[in-house]
Amino acid sequence: MSSELERLALACIWPGFPGYEAPEWVRRRLTEGLGGVCLFGWNVRDVEQVAELTAALRAEYPPVLVSTDEEGGDVTRLELSTGSSYPGNWALGVVDDVALTAEVATAIGSLCARAGVNLDLAPCADVNSNPANPVIGIRSFGAAPELVSRHVAAFVQGLQRCHVAACAKHFPGHGDTAQDSHLELPRAEGDIETALLPFRAAIDAGVKAIMTAHIVVPSFDELPATVSSRLLTGVLRGELGFDGLVVTDALEMRGLADTVGVEEGAVRALEAGADALCLGHDLADDAVESVCRAITGAVGTGRLTLDRLTESCDRIARVAGWASRPRPVDVAPGIGLEAARRALRVEGDVRPAGPPLVVELLPEPNIAAGPPGHSLAGLLGVEAVGADEAVARADGRRLVVVLRDAHRYEWARSATERLLAAAPDAIVVETGLTSWRPPSAGYIATHGAGRVNLQAAAEQLRAH
Repeated sequence: MSSELERLALACIWPGFPGYEAPEWVRRRLTEGLGGVCLFGWNVRDVEQVAELTAALRAEYPPVLVSTDEEGGDVTRLELSTGSSYPGNWALGVVDDVALTAEVATAIGSLCARAGVNLDLAPCADVNSNPANPVIGIRSFGAAPELVSRHVAAFVQGLQRCHVAACAKHFPGHGDTAQDSHLELPRAEGDIETALLPFRAAIDAGVKAIMTAHIVVPSFDELPATVSSRLLTGVLRGELGFDGLVVTDALEMRGLADTVGVEEGAVRALEAGADALCLGHDLADDAVESVCRAITGAVGTGRLTLDRLTESCDRIARVAGWASRPRPVDVAPGIGLEAARRALRVEGDVRPAGPPLVVELLPEPNIAAGPPGHSLAGLLGVEAVGADEAVARADGRRLVVVLRDAHRYEWARSATERLLAAAPDAIVVETGLTSWRPPSAGYIATHGAGRVNLQAAAEQLRAH
């Protein structure tokens, strides 16, 4: 196995790693040609620490692409401990001001640039046409493809003002699914042409990268999209004319790992037309080694051509060169909170006479988002209690019932109805999709659970 072939393979492999500093194996792999890394919440104490980390990575290999999921709203890595300073996509779609979306994206790009992150795995270009979707939901700009398309384009342009590469995801569209590809292999049975519209808009806006989805689109292929040449080469490269960087979603996700396998999935993804292979949160140096050997072995047998591998490396190098000097761009101070305020929808009486008692009827957090470091009760500086004890402990305080996608959880709807029967003046705060709403004396829809979304709601709930 030639060292040059190994360098080509390593350029396409992008692992994650634990800790605030790069471990020895990451530093060593960078000197060998590792093309990129993915940062997660466990790599972040604050932006200054991440800037030191990314500088250390580049000291080992200057062209390395450093990526993370900084979507705003529920999905943040750089502000995981405090919650995002920017609302997520659904809130921006509710406001439907593309100039605002572009400005928020520029602010997110500036945050990435200050941290030394030069590839943001955002925006979600999925049309959330299935309200039962367990993984996209408010990470999408909306349920209408035209609305999603114009905001995806605005986000891409705003982010890339900072020379931080945008990565539209999850191709060819994870919105019309009822399963989570982190846990299983979803099927997208809807209209593929509708789902593709936001990706067309992203390409027209000059997006540098597009991420694949581990989903099956049966109208095209029974293989997951990540390893489908019909979708990646035929549709994305051919029909849509995209010649930029194609990045896989994490190979460790069960939608791919449990069906194709990590090493086989890596080779098949490259064969299909992908360029960069995200390994994911928990795959470390042993996976880098096994995937590298799978790729070089496939070239050795002629299964994967050297030209195809070189083509991927060239695309990675092209984006790395363009994003080699990410830079912050000035935006209006407080733009994130202002956007969250504009997305808020308030009905009825939501002004308690004194500090309220908060009941949080929240499901397990989305895997892509992870546990939040903030809450509405915390932002209000008040107590949060369980539904069973809320009425007995209210002691004259008005109840605030916090929900998340209540239409998907019968237990949350039932508990809310019981609380409203006992305390008819309770205020309901829905932080997800507003597909279910109980009769209530007061109702607030935040369209997201990011810190600024909840901060905007807290402003409404403070006694005057």
